[in-house]
Amino acid sequence: MFHSLFQPEQALAPYAIALAGAFVLGLAKSGLKGTGIFAVTLMALAFGARQSTGQILPLLMFGDLFAVIYYNRHARWDLLKRFLPWMILGILVGTWVGKDLPDLVFKWAMAAIILGSVLLMVWWDLRQSKRVPEHPAFSGFMGLTAGITTMIGNLAGPFSNLYFLAMRLPKNEFIGTAAWLFLLTNWLKLPLHIFVWETIDLEVIWTDLWLLPGVVLGLFAGVRIVRLIRESFYRRLILFLTALGAIVLLLR
Repeated sequence: MFHSLFQPEQALAPYAIALAGAFVLGLAKSGLKGTGIFAVTLMALAFGARQSTGQILPLLMFGDLFAVIYYNRHARWDLLKRFLPWMILGILVGTWVGKDLPDLVFKWAMAAIILGSVLLMVWWDLRQSKRVPEHPAFSGFMGLTAGITTMIGNLAGPFSNLYFLAMRLPKNEFIGTAAWLFLLTNWLKLPLHIFVWETIDLEVIWTDLWLLPGVVLGLFAGVRIVRLIRESFYRRLILFLTALGAIVLLLR
């Protein structure tokens, strides 16, 4: 974690990195799905991998609240009911295993699953398949993996992205459903970070207040960008950003 923000000679560089991460986080929460992994990476550079998981959480919760208010009417609750219980279970599993899991094992496994899933989606699209995977095992696997990865590294985004893309959700339904999913799960993670992992305290909250303007700027910029993206192009963009994020994860 960088030192006091009132020590500019020590804190300016990591603060600038964290502020950039906050801006990208705002873009992700506004609907530019797939960019969240870049925010996580920047925060890890600024604060360290483990501490950043708690540092970023209040900012994520603020972005979730904005997204729910803005996209609320587009949520698909039937899909949330399938996905959310598995994700909650994954969060509990991630809390238990996350302290001792080697970072190298985690990132290689996650990158392999993400890239494999993206390739599967591209294959479906090339076949012009409209089939939606209805088997409970699919939602179970994606939800469980999303829960584990969101607790360990705030990396649930790629898995929820792939799940909602597989469900063939239109742009606004995609964003609105994801907004509710992460609002609920991030509030669940909060007491775990405070009392179990002890990665959130008053200093973390104070630092996040300085980073909040970056999130707000990213949210409003992102909303404008999302409005300009055509429905047909949105799916391809999310697949591309998700795959690129997996590569960035490997290089972290």
